[in-house]
Amino acid sequence: MPMVPKRLILSVSPIFILVTLAIAQPPFRIHSCLNDKGNYTANSTYHANLNTLLTSLFSNEPDINGYGAFQSSSHGRNPDKAYAIGLCRGDVEPDVCRRCLTNSTNLLTKLCPNQKEAIGWYDQCMLRYSNRSIYGIKETDPAFFIWNTQNASSDVDAFQRDVQSLFEDLSSRAVAGGSLRKFAAGSRIAANNFQTIYGIAQCTPDLSDVDCNDCLNTGVNGLTQYCKGSRAATLFMPICRVAYDLQLFYDAAAVSPPPPPTPILSPSPPLLSPLPSTNGTTENGKKSQTYRIVISVVVPILVLTAIMFFVYICLCVRKAKESVRSAEDTDDEKAESLQFQFCAIKAVTNDFSEANKLGQGGFGAVYRGRLLNGGDIAVKRLCKNSGQGDIEFRNEILLVARLQHRNLVSLLGFCLEQSERLLIYEFVPNSSLDHHVFDPIKRASLDWNVRYKIIVGIAQGLLYLHEDSRLKVIHRDLKASNILLDAEMNPKIADFGMAKLFTVDQTQSDTTRIVGTYGYMAPEYVKRGHHSVKSDVFSFGVLILEIVSGQSIKRFSTEEKAESLLSYAWKKWKEGLATNLVDPKMNVGGSKAEIMQCIHIGLLCVQENLHDRPTMRSVALSLSSCSVSLQVPSKPAYFMDSSTNLPKIRRHISRMRMSNRHQNNIVQASENQASLITEVHPR
Repeated sequence: MPMVPKRLILSVSPIFILVTLAIAQPPFRIHSCLNDKGNYTANSTYHANLNTLLTSLFSNEPDINGYGAFQSSSHGRNPDKAYAIGLCRGDVEPDVCRRCLTNSTNLLTKLCPNQKEAIGWYDQCMLRYSNRSIYGIKETDPAFFIWNTQNASSDVDAFQRDVQSLFEDLSSRAVAGGSLRKFAAGSRIAANNFQTIYGIAQCTPDLSDVDCNDCLNTGVNGLTQYCKGSRAATLFMPICRVAYDLQLFYDAAAVSPPPPPTPILSPSPPLLSPLPSTNGTTENGKKSQTYRIVISVVVPILVLTAIMFFVYICLCVRKAKESVRSAEDTDDEKAESLQFQFCAIKAVTNDFSEANKLGQGGFGAVYRGRLLNGGDIAVKRLCKNSGQGDIEFRNEILLVARLQHRNLVSLLGFCLEQSERLLIYEFVPNSSLDHHVFDPIKRASLDWNVRYKIIVGIAQGLLYLHEDSRLKVIHRDLKASNILLDAEMNPKIADFGMAKLFTVDQTQSDTTRIVGTYGYMAPEYVKRGHHSVKSDVFSFGVLILEIVSGQSIKRFSTEEKAESLLSYAWKKWKEGLATNLVDPKMNVGGSKAEIMQCIHIGLLCVQENLHDRPTMRSVALSLSSCSVSLQVPSKPAYFMDSSTNLPKIRRHISRMRMSNRHQNNIVQASENQASLITEVHPR
């Protein structure tokens, strides 16, 4: 099969946030302005033809009268003739289809002003226009991949076989759809883990069967090659689309085949028709005989049905019990594989020697361990003051060990012997972010490309913790010292997922013991003890501004008057001098627009009102696309004028602490406390 030309590959989460744009319409999932196809002059003949065509293309309601609506038309004369194609997904209802295509016509010309050719995709529809004929022409350029970064299964090859098997069926059904609709949707149960895989395949109906089949095969090959093992993936091309997800993302009722007509049960003449009167049989005798025949047939059927239903219920109950026992056995096996012996850990850390000590945190010291095969591990020796039982500790470890993401430090195992509790992590060689970005010598080697990679990686890790993992995790102590860097300077979030391993007197939404680091704590957390995913968003915004400026929130200073990093950044942004915030030792290159976008996102994240802060999904989307329009940030939390320095900010937080003492809230905040303070609970 031919390879997909000019691929643009995006790695994002499967459910995209509709970010508010300056224009009224919601944004496309993907769009392309095809600059290489030429431009037109405003108010030219082609411009007028295009406007007339797009205005009239979807204005006639009778034209959109069924699922998978397809529109193709043209207007004008060559060489200024305009052509357009509109297609809705096969499960979309007519009114939704019409709104989607209308939005597309309004939005695409605004995003691609003066481009003769452009294409835009929503989830529900696609619009394409050009100055050349595009009807019935096989074109696979441009192609866009979008996939979920989380794997669907530990057995990637088996999952890929299930995906390919699903699309073999969908492609054949879509190709056979005819000249009005080439669309198919369906599902398949994965063989290795019994997950349901949902998928769609669609071509523009103007294609020949051969061209449609070739395009779908190219798309499926692209998904299996570039999105291998992902929980969800979509490929957009001008003439076809293929997509799958572990969650149902289409209208199953609209694409399901209609149920077969229920047969009309008419009485069988030999059984229920009145028998001819013979030998003087009375009418009552005929009815009695008829009733006896009916009873002799119906009653056994009802009894047999009841028996079969009872057997079915028994089998379901038995299967449920076996599933529970199987899950318990799996957890036991998992715990056994993660548990290390204390004597072995003691040996690889040289009896927890000071020479192997990597650092000291709020809940214990961290040591480097060297395994017999030459590999390294990091061992956190917890303080002996946890109030949690051994069984609860073990269960929490099993939950946290399931968190797997390239931007999280992996928990490899644990040790639980008598009073000793150890956590074993992967070893990350380049220490923590604060040792690089705040060091006057090392930070000079962090050019913008490296810093941007760190920002994006932290955003992806937080997005996984907040929305895409099996658990919902709120970190609550996100800061530069809790971001570790691997050999390629990829960031890994550390100290997550351990809150329930310790006695911190907290619930899922509020806490009576506030623990954190000055500057990184969100105001609603400091004032009321309320934490949420938006608390982590605040900390992430502080991190962005630290990475851009090369200065710590705790020790920020300028040649101007002393003030906080947040206040300084916002004031310079308002004055149009945001470049003053950029680290003078950083090699910027040609990335000024990217840097300004990151400062903008950072200021949005540190706003006082938590409802004004973006989610991590919208942050990740903004970082991956320069076309997303961002709101204007408001004054950040803890805003101080230039006469207010960091000690005054601390006194400000202390006053808030004193105001809460009538509620028996004890605020314990430290500049250097590197603790495991995270909320974890199953989704």
